[in-house]
Amino acid sequence: MIKNHKLIEKFEKNLIKTEKIDIIRNFQIIDAMYNEAVELGIFPLKNPLDGIDNDIRIAKVVNYV
Repeated sequence: MIKNHKLIEKFEKNLIKTEKIDIIRNFQIIDAMYNEAVELGIFPLKNPLDGIDNDIRIAKVVNYV
């Protein structure tokens, strides 16, 4: 259990400021995520337009607000 959450937030903000961006590592993570999605059968999509009506309805609601 975290007792001093302000200290943790300060640590996280400092870590984000000082950590350098590693483009190669980021691409490796994306490749691994894509490969996992392919192995799970999520990609490639059988029907890319499947569920488009829900996406359009959600976009209308979000854009209205």
